[in-house]
Amino acid sequence: PTLDIISSTHPAGSAKLQIILLTLQQLRPDIFGTNQSFRVRTQLDFEPEWGLGTSSTLIANLAKWAQLDPFTLLQYSIGGSGYDIACASAKKPIFFQRGHVKPAIENAAFKPNFADQLYFVYLGQKKDSSQGIRDFNQRTEDLSLEEEVKIVSNISVEAAHTQDFNYFVELMEQHEALLSALLQLPTVKTQFPDFSGSLKSLGGWGGDFMLAMTSEKPEYVHQYFKEKGSEIVFNYNDLVRQ
Repeated sequence: PTLDIISSTHPAGSAKLQIILLTLQQLRPDIFGTNQSFRVRTQLDFEPEWGLGTSSTLIANLAKWAQLDPFTLLQYSIGGSGYDIACASAKKPIFFQRGHVKPAIENAAFKPNFADQLYFVYLGQKKDSSQGIRDFNQRTEDLSLEEEVKIVSNISVEAAHTQDFNYFVELMEQHEALLSALLQLPTVKTQFPDFSGSLKSLGGWGGDFMLAMTSEKPEYVHQYFKEKGSEIVFNYNDLVRQ
């Protein structure tokens, strides 16, 4: 018995996909212990190179099909924090805290009245999340991050509740500066120093999308990044489920 997945995003021969499927087979041998074979067709409504969670979405859907805990499938296959797995099934914004056994997930009441001042800009340099986690662990393995975790958690809570655009920007800049120091990488604003507003790295630093925050009109934002070679720009409400 086999499970074949037809997808332009996850070619059947990719190492990551093979690991996920082999792990699924080991965790649910009863499904594959029959004479049945399965063929699954997947379809994305976004470009795979955008880094919006192709692997996590696949894992979440496979786990749902196999009636398996998705975090278990992630842990024993490609690994990761599990945050993207939680987002794959989320109906609204969430708070996520990694636990020793299972993560703690809570709904977040984040519905900013300044959403029209937030933009997601694609940098065109897709990063490997797993590699980013390994790099972070190597840089911080001898450090106690208890204080930094507390600061980031407080920033998350404050950012989720504020309706003050300027305060939100201040919080994002604090977060950016803290991670820049930890990762020993420059902030994304150094790439666009003349942008009229603030910029926040997202996901794997230096690639994927960044968050642009500005009081300028949308025409300015699109024209500015077009001139910089980044033509893929979304307003916050274009991508985020409310």
